[in-house]
Amino acid sequence: MKTLMAVIGDGAGAPTLETSLLVARRFGAHIVGLHAVTTEYAVVFGGEMGFSISSEVDRTLEREGQERRVAARRLFHEFMAARGVTIGIGSPDSPGPTAEWREEEGRQNAIVGSLGRAFDLIVVERPPKLASLAEATLEDALFESGRPVLMAPPNPPKTIGEIVVVAWNGSTETALTVAHAMPFLKQAKEVQVISVETALTPGPSAEEMARSLIRHGIPATARHIATKSGNPGRVWLEQSRAVGADLLVKGAYTQSRLRQMIFGGATREIIMEAELPVIMAH
Repeated sequence: MKTLMAVIGDGAGAPTLETSLLVARRFGAHIVGLHAVTTEYAVVFGGEMGFSISSEVDRTLEREGQERRVAARRLFHEFMAARGVTIGIGSPDSPGPTAEWREEEGRQNAIVGSLGRAFDLIVVERPPKLASLAEATLEDALFESGRPVLMAPPNPPKTIGEIVVVAWNGSTETALTVAHAMPFLKQAKEVQVISVETALTPGPSAEEMARSLIRHGIPATARHIATKSGNPGRVWLEQSRAVGADLLVKGAYTQSRLRQMIFGGATREIIMEAELPVIMAH
């Protein structure tokens, strides 16, 4: 975990930076704060003469976009300066954490999904609401980058990766996420692999996963929750809270996104309700 992308959309990105810095300090990593600037607008209104682009609304959107960019940049530099983090590209042997600011033109979710492929970890905010740009950014990071994504909660913990819960369901997605999370797991003081009855897919049990982790010297234990009621995502969050976990490892969208949007699902529950950092992959 040597290169982190922290997506900062505006001046409210402090939780994302706090979570990113926790990771960077743990691994001596370099943080790239990324802001995407949208420069093309296509606001169309219907009128008596058909459809036309409102230049006044265009100018308003452009001004608001520039204000968000300025606020995001200011936040990043003030945050890093206050915490004594060196700003600059640095060298591979520079003692971390270090940081740099980067701005790109385009839609935030598309930029993150593409550029994220060159980073060890993409850090995004927990979406404040459904069908938002933040949710689209999280999903593009998951489905387009091929890299693990760390979702930062609104109130980051003081530590990350000390006590880890693995939300195990036997799926390919969760197995991939565990593989991506190995740098965290190898440094953890305690790892609990927890399966939930209603979320299991054909595959290895929580006990088998824990035994595999133990072979790597990871202090892992396994538990199975036999409850058949409630959303399994809520159960994993409750279990994480009960053991004082500061990181949850969760495979994303074992069910399809469309199904989860219509019927709900563990991933959707965790995305909207998690109060601890969550590392995900698909």
